[in-house]
Amino acid sequence: MVNNEQRRRQLAREKFERQQKRREAARRKARRRNVVIASGLAVVLAAGVAAYASTSLTDDSGNSNKSGKDDAVDQAASTGAPKAADPCKAKPAPGSPATATWKKEPDMSVDTSAAYSMKLDTTCGGIGIKLDAKNAPHTVNSFKFLADKGFFDHTKCHRLTTSNIYVLQCGDPKGTGSGGPGYTLPDENLKSPSLKGDVYPAGTVAMANTGQPHTGGSQFFLVYQDSKLPPQYTPFGTIDAEGMKVLKKIAAAGESSGQGDGAPNATVVIDKATVTSS
Repeated sequence: MVNNEQRRRQLAREKFERQQKRREAARRKARRRNVVIASGLAVVLAAGVAAYASTSLTDDSGNSNKSGKDDAVDQAASTGAPKAADPCKAKPAPGSPATATWKKEPDMSVDTSAAYSMKLDTTCGGIGIKLDAKNAPHTVNSFKFLADKGFFDHTKCHRLTTSNIYVLQCGDPKGTGSGGPGYTLPDENLKSPSLKGDVYPAGTVAMANTGQPHTGGSQFFLVYQDSKLPPQYTPFGTIDAEGMKVLKKIAAAGESSGQGDGAPNATVVIDKATVTSS
């Protein structure tokens, strides 16, 4: 038989547990709001390889969904809705991600007056990207070097964010957010007119980093919906119309955590990355 004092203690304990759950939910929500893109590129040069770690970003702007056209996708991801079917039916091409790293940025060889483009042949479809060699020469030079070396081939796009910012992140041969080429790149093009109001518009391709200056490596993100972010991620390309359709398809399938930031439910593997000039 439970006496009054025991009952009082039980009710107090249950109230405390409910408060703790609410506080933890609020903390998770704040982390989701403040997190995301920097996938870390903290390089351990002494070891001769890059040691990349995910990090938080401060984005006090809150939700940047101005168009409202992807609300259904975002709500499904953030509320733990049933996992969508994988829309990427193609089987990855045979092969394994690269393991090579380099101690320093490659020598400059791009022609800043030429037009460069990158094609990502993925299991979800082709994504064409117009590269901005004029305003981001170091970044484009690095991507051409890495693509020519097959660095991006057979790599997974490991991160999809569907809450507050709207991006697919790729470029890590480890597929975990912890890989890179062994060197870092200088920030470029951070005053681009395209970044009005600290918004990275849909169709932008930009570098991931640790949130610290000049820490970009090989990881990059593709923006499928306008995203409010501090202007500290080098924008170096724009996605073509067909590529945007592919990105929307990937985003519609959601991400695995149900919290708005995790591995995409779609199986996104870059079979081949090619950079060409004209």
